[in-house]
Amino acid sequence: MSPANQNAGGEPITAAGIEELEAELDELKGPRRQEMADRIRVARELGDLKENAEYHTAKDDQAMMETRIKRLEERLRNAVVVEASDGAGDTFSFGRTAEVEDSAKGETVTWTLVGSTEANLAEGKLSAESPIGQALMDAAVGATVEVETPRGSKSFKVLKLVS
Repeated sequence: MSPANQNAGGEPITAAGIEELEAELDELKGPRRQEMADRIRVARELGDLKENAEYHTAKDDQAMMETRIKRLEERLRNAVVVEASDGAGDTFSFGRTAEVEDSAKGETVTWTLVGSTEANLAEGKLSAESPIGQALMDAAVGATVEVETPRGSKSFKVLKLVS
């Protein structure tokens, strides 16, 4: 069963993903907010606010930071932690990490299936909602899956589970 089916009311995320969101939120609400307040105070002291580029830039940056805080808070409210299925045996499921071979390239990659908001291929985090993630979801070790991508059909083989 896919995370989306398990958690129709929320966004699936790993426990590690929640920790990362909370850490970023704490940083933004604490030290970063204080730095921003200090920056605005210093810019205000430079004189006429109508023509004070530093002040306007700091206020714009503050607005972007506050928007980021609101988005993180919303993501945390909507998040549903899905634990890795240790009992899933030898299948590649949500929250688990596996070595996967891209058959066309002959390359082996290590991916962890995660929620869409924590996906980052550079860090080896593959969205379970992506076409490749959906195809690999619950695939057994040794299984080969075919995926239709914008660049044509691709084949991936689950070589082994790492965790």
